[in-house]
Amino acid sequence: MTVISSILARITQYISEAAMRIFGPNDDAYPVIGIQPFTGEPYKEKEGETDSW
Repeated sequence: MTVISSILARITQYISEAAMRIFGPNDDAYPVIGIQPFTGEPYKEKEGETDSW
């Protein structure tokens, strides 16, 4: 009976740790920079040039 209880406790712990990781606060270390404006020049296709792979 203790073997079944032990297995059930490990399964419950595994699932609860996964749920805590999914729904817990994020631990990302990304800087909060927001939307960046486009500062380059748009691509202009040359005349007579087609898509060639």
